[in-house]
Amino acid sequence: MASVLASTGGAMAEPDGTMPKTQTLPSELQYIQYSHSLEEKYLPSIRALISKDLSEPYSIYVYRYFLCQWSHLCFMALDPADSSLVGVIICKLEVHASRSPPTRRGYIAMLAVASGFRGHGIATALVKRAIDAMTIRHAQEIVLETEETNVPAMRLYERLGFLRSKKLHRYYLNGNSAYRLVLLLTSADGDEAPREIDDFV
Repeated sequence: MASVLASTGGAMAEPDGTMPKTQTLPSELQYIQYSHSLEEKYLPSIRALISKDLSEPYSIYVYRYFLCQWSHLCFMALDPADSSLVGVIICKLEVHASRSPPTRRGYIAMLAVASGFRGHGIATALVKRAIDAMTIRHAQEIVLETEETNVPAMRLYERLGFLRSKKLHRYYLNGNSAYRLVLLLTSADGDEAPREIDDFV
């Protein structure tokens, strides 16, 4: 899966002030949780927005896999002027049984912001909402993959506490490599999770 904030060519999207804001942001965007009742209205827009910058194509079944099972972990940013979609994050939360003891692992599968709205902190706001939603559901860690050329995305996630855990060579269909990033939350007993990156490779 890809967490996308920029095109595969590494175009800028929400870096630390290095990209000019391309559109005047509405006074207050609407951030809402996705729900099944919104599929007909927003699923085509979600696919179109993510596909513009995606490293590899996804069928509608991939989107429904996430949105039907984990709608409570998917959030949208809407332009209040017309309720159009300007940003979306799609996640899941599962028990990762390959570790002992099993771990509740959150996963950020897709993240995208419309090009005209980048540079305003929308992606950061979406990621924070997703982190909060997974945290209250007792996630112990959150992982994702992003292209090594996607410097803005790397900066965004690292500002939020994600650490690089592994480089995945030629991970995407376009031949680009990726980094797996991990945000360590808490262990099952509420203690701070140990920061041992080797656990995630």
